[in-house]
Amino acid sequence: MSIRGLVALLGLGVMLGGCMQSTLSPSPEANLTPRDKKLLAAAPYEKAVIPEPYRRHMVAYHRKEEPGTIVIDSDARFLYYVLPGGKAIRYGVTVGEEAMAWSGVAKVERKAEWPAWNPTAGERQRMDVPAYVSPGPQNPMGARAMYLYEGNKDTLYRIHGTNQPEYIGQAISSGCIRMTNEDVIDLYNRVKPGTVVVVLAPHQGDSPFNPRVASSGSLFN
Repeated sequence: MSIRGLVALLGLGVMLGGCMQSTLSPSPEANLTPRDKKLLAAAPYEKAVIPEPYRRHMVAYHRKEEPGTIVIDSDARFLYYVLPGGKAIRYGVTVGEEAMAWSGVAKVERKAEWPAWNPTAGERQRMDVPAYVSPGPQNPMGARAMYLYEGNKDTLYRIHGTNQPEYIGQAISSGCIRMTNEDVIDLYNRVKPGTVVVVLAPHQGDSPFNPRVASSGSLFN
């Protein structure tokens, strides 16, 4: 390799290292209860191949939110769980109409394992689903749900699992913030009632990797 080529390669490595430092965070089986393992083994969908940027990563984090805060960048399809020391766990998510329509600061008021689902009249008509969907891997709410409130008011904004993991990293017609069942279980185990959730308004995110921006040849930094 020529000196010029070596310098160019080293420069590319420094650029990528500065913009996209991250290591894949492990997904230990210890997070799963016996019920989780049984239900996920019977999931009525194929195990999806999640694009690498949307897999769980440990990343550098420069925003000012306190450790233990959840930050959602709907534009980039990322959810961050802030850790001490300028780090965060970054999860890929699916966003929907409700997720794009609401932004602000809320708290996790309650949590549920393998929640049931009572779709609204509009959801029943649009999705052709019954008025009640029992818990399980066929349920669009997935393995875990976290319900967000502003004071005593339900925002109707949810962070939950999914029975369509193939859509992680995309925006689809309905739903709030969906995570793979394995990722939502991991997040659920870290989050306590009262956890602050910051949902960034459109165009307010500054994720180190934004797929839509990267595709145009630039990166947020």
